[in-house]
Amino acid sequence: MGRKIIAVFILVFIFYVSVNIAECFAELKCVNAEGEAVIVNNDVPSAKAEAIARAKWAAIEQAVGVEVKAQSVVQNMTLVDDAVSKQIRGVIANFKELAKETRKDTFWVRINACVEPLKARDAVSSLALNNSIAVFIPAKKPKVVKEMEEIHKTPYGKTERSGLATKDEYDETNILSENLIGRLTEQGYTVVDVAPTHAMAAQEIENAVKSGNFMTVRSLMYKFLSNILLIGKIDYTISTRKGQDIGYGISMPFNNVTVRLTYRIVTRDNAGKTVILTAGTEEGKGMAMNVEDAAASGLKDLSAKLIPVVLDKVGQYIKGIAKKVEVTVKGVTDINSHLAVKDILQNIAWVTNVEEKTKTVIKTEKISETTMVSEPIAVGGFGEFVVSYSENPIYLANSISQKGNFHIVNFSPSSITLRYQK
Repeated sequence: MGRKIIAVFILVFIFYVSVNIAECFAELKCVNAEGEAVIVNNDVPSAKAEAIARAKWAAIEQAVGVEVKAQSVVQNMTLVDDAVSKQIRGVIANFKELAKETRKDTFWVRINACVEPLKARDAVSSLALNNSIAVFIPAKKPKVVKEMEEIHKTPYGKTERSGLATKDEYDETNILSENLIGRLTEQGYTVVDVAPTHAMAAQEIENAVKSGNFMTVRSLMYKFLSNILLIGKIDYTISTRKGQDIGYGISMPFNNVTVRLTYRIVTRDNAGKTVILTAGTEEGKGMAMNVEDAAASGLKDLSAKLIPVVLDKVGQYIKGIAKKVEVTVKGVTDINSHLAVKDILQNIAWVTNVEEKTKTVIKTEKISETTMVSEPIAVGGFGEFVVSYSENPIYLANSISQKGNFHIVNFSPSSITLRYQK
């Protein structure tokens, strides 16, 4: 009897393990990807290792379906490779080389990598820009398909012209979205227009806004390496038509269209959960002889009301998430170099403040043979700063290294060590 029970347990255990293994393999996504690296000082093995690392990263982006590549976000990929190397280890289950080639001063490789999509998504999202805003606001608009003139006398003896056949169309790139993207870009934000990528249909976004489907919202953020998403839908109502009797024997000389926007601005917290920054509705009105022109005029009116609200909310959020990063610059030995480095740091995009790092020491002074006076004083070393930065710190390190006089010695999310050369 005991042997039978043990046998049953063994069978159940084997079945459980086999099911879990099957699930793990079912989750893998295998793709082909390429990587290339420069050969420095004839060091081909190092170039090969870097090329394979880049190919792995390309496989991760491909598996997740990222629209904005990391290379386009950060010019110096060495820092990115270093930042995500720990995460890549658990993301790539296995890979094999398909082809490799030395091309002049570069090494090229093609691999087939099997990726775990869930882990890959987290690895990619770690590079998302705080100041990157994905915008998708499709507008439903009227399109006149037939205009009929029904001429008849009103009770007041006036002639009334009416009769207009329209159909609804979705305009994914419209007056409102273009004006909004333009203003956000002027403010220095990195803006991604989701509409031209066809990553999502207008009907899907309408359903997402109505139902609060945050799964759809999160997928858009991952695709575009963005931490802020402005998502909304625009509908319209033809309030009064041209020629319509509005009372007292008066016919409406214009088409009057009201456009209404329902929107949300969402972001992600450190755990990846979706957080709503703000949500609301706005409306605009427009009048014109043509119903399509009236709708366009309503969108212009809506733009004027919405844009200040969006700029204010996004600005408050970016300011509120600024981090303090300790920046230590070696090779700074005099006050002139110290001030020169501080000026460089202050002029980097998204740096809101640069403070000289200080520490408190006790200064003791002898004022007589029997009396000693001690007082705390703040002192700071050359090349030591605390930088307030509203972006991912990896981009701060990248921006500093692009200045030419700096070499990255060590990087972590809370501190950066560099070497300065005059």
